[in-house]
Amino acid sequence: MSDNLKKTMLGALKWATADRVAQQGIQFVIGVILARLLDPKDYGLMGMILIFAQIAYVMVESGLGYALVRTTEITETHKNTVFYSNCGISVILYLILWFCSPAIATFFNQPDLVWIARVTFLAILFNALYLVPYNMMGRALDYKTLTKINFTATLLSGISGIVMAYCNLGVWALVTQQTSYHFFRMILFHCHSTWKPALLFSFQILKGYAGFSVNMLGTSLLTVLFNNIYTLLLGKLYPVKQVGYYTQGNKMSETVNFTFLAILSTVYNLMAQIHEQTERVANILRTFSKNVSNITLPLSVFLLCAAKPLFFLLFGEKWLDAVPYFQLMCAANLFAPLYQLKVHTLNARGRSRTTFLVELTKRVIILLSIVVCLWLDWDIKIMLLFYIGSCWLAYILSAVAIKKELLIYYRHQFLDILPSLGSSVLVGASVFAISLCFDNLYITIGIQTVTALAVYFLYQLIFNRQFLTETKNLIQGKVDENE
Repeated sequence: MSDNLKKTMLGALKWATADRVAQQGIQFVIGVILARLLDPKDYGLMGMILIFAQIAYVMVESGLGYALVRTTEITETHKNTVFYSNCGISVILYLILWFCSPAIATFFNQPDLVWIARVTFLAILFNALYLVPYNMMGRALDYKTLTKINFTATLLSGISGIVMAYCNLGVWALVTQQTSYHFFRMILFHCHSTWKPALLFSFQILKGYAGFSVNMLGTSLLTVLFNNIYTLLLGKLYPVKQVGYYTQGNKMSETVNFTFLAILSTVYNLMAQIHEQTERVANILRTFSKNVSNITLPLSVFLLCAAKPLFFLLFGEKWLDAVPYFQLMCAANLFAPLYQLKVHTLNARGRSRTTFLVELTKRVIILLSIVVCLWLDWDIKIMLLFYIGSCWLAYILSAVAIKKELLIYYRHQFLDILPSLGSSVLVGASVFAISLCFDNLYITIGIQTVTALAVYFLYQLIFNRQFLTETKNLIQGKVDENE
């Protein structure tokens, strides 16, 4: 890579940030509207189906996209091999899920799920058709085009869902939103991409990708399976409305978390291009860790402490039972962006087996905790406490792997996030103290928000002014070409 890499990466990062802020902003507004129009039961039904859809998305991708991005010299045969592999897997999975839909409905004791599932699973086919253009745009760091596509697809699918909700069609509003999102993405990616499928395929290329892709697939499958295991348990053991509360609480937590994770996916594309330059990779990782933690940690702590008035303001009193789930998931995702930074770096260095083993360890702990909690008849919230512990342990294990791979010592990794830990403690303490002083939830959230912002920026000015300077330079596009 040339010395212009940092400037290119910062441009990509800006567009990736614009993409996620715009997309999540629209989704947030649409989500608030839908939550006020729909019943928690509708979200419960959709949550049960999305378990299987998300597993299918991961299996369709199969880690082949990551392998394609890492390929030094990409030919048309490489692209078409991945494209037809994705499409073939998607057709097989859709047929399996079509015939399994009655069994899924029987498992959850919800007869309506049969056709809800069959329509929702159409998105699996649409998803497969745009994965190669998506991966090639990511490889080229063309996040400007990705932003336009995601923004348009999110807006159109959201409007479709709202129209269905206003027509009193209940859960079908969520089905329409989910399915049409992937349909619009499929159309838009192929409209903006110069690449078109050709009749080319190589089993040799597929075999060459297998070693790397299998580990990536294993990691992704473990993540999706265990991220949805609590929905599965709630759907089987509790009323469907309880599933809706968990789904909404988890979704709200993921809205913030996924925004940063999606932005940080650009890191993999960068690291994949310079993965042999160990010192440079280490420096970039440390820089990202410092800056990302300064935003994500205080924000997560604020959301955790201000959860009740926030939910009351946005969704109304009927959703207050979702607050404990939201708080627990915020705690679990506290270090998630930093963890993903390390995982992306390790994967770009070809250490997909290492990240798979870390994820496997995390999931074994989750599984054991679920068995123990079910055996002792403990509440689902106790299970989520164990989930928090497993997520934090995975972050520690990723730090161990980074120390071994890039020789970034533990004290340096800790010092990189120390300023953000300090601001998080102060923000959390001030927000919690305010919650004890007021009964009116509207007044409470207003004062909490203003106080948190004041405490945060005051802390940065006193203890971490360099972060504010670097952020200002990033926004203004000032880049040191010699770095």
